[in-house]
Amino acid sequence: EENGEVFEFVRRLLADEFQLVIFLTGVGARALLETAESRYPREEILAALRRCHVAVRGPKPLAVMREWKVDVQVLAPEPNTWRELMGALKEKEALVAGANVALQEYGKPSLDLHQALRDAGTNLTTVTVYRWAMPEDTEPLREAVREILAGQVDCLMFTSAQQIQHLLSIAEESVGREVFLEAAHRCLIASIGPTTTEALQDLGFKVDLEPEHPKMGHLVKVALERGPDLLQKR
Repeated sequence: EENGEVFEFVRRLLADEFQLVIFLTGVGARALLETAESRYPREEILAALRRCHVAVRGPKPLAVMREWKVDVQVLAPEPNTWRELMGALKEKEALVAGANVALQEYGKPSLDLHQALRDAGTNLTTVTVYRWAMPEDTEPLREAVREILAGQVDCLMFTSAQQIQHLLSIAEESVGREVFLEAAHRCLIASIGPTTTEALQDLGFKVDLEPEHPKMGHLVKVALERGPDLLQKR
């Protein structure tokens, strides 16, 4: 089942089976809640989360927790890698030893962190939001990269964080990330909503347009209404 890990995590969260929940990224935290809301009431999820201890790896998931009114007991110091996170957790040993711990991941699993948490005596459950695989036919993506590099694209519109990863993967194969980002910066960047916007910003894009409501129709409308003026000002 797509996102089966998310739904099983929420089932156990609502049953108060976790003592500690760790969020690694703001994007992943938002994506997890958005996915979970398709099956469970948002406020019930957040109420259950507030009954747990919570740890975050850096300022972006911390900001999401504040938005959700969830207290954070452990914040990893800069540079916010898994090592700093484990150091901060070890200072709160009572939260960790023997605890049922849920670890939110987004993208590549942090295997070193998995091992460190298990070595610290936790009963670890990883929670990964479903990731779309690269499409079998990558030629449309490759053509898009070529057109962006040639300056033939005025506006790039993104509707998911995974689209960005796919586009960057293709670009890195052909010309490298920095060359592609330099070309992309000449385009307007339109994002469907906060989760995609944060992913874009994390990957080095400046977002110019985001609709008030995260819907495709609203995204197209705001791009058509505001895009031409923004392009003229460049």
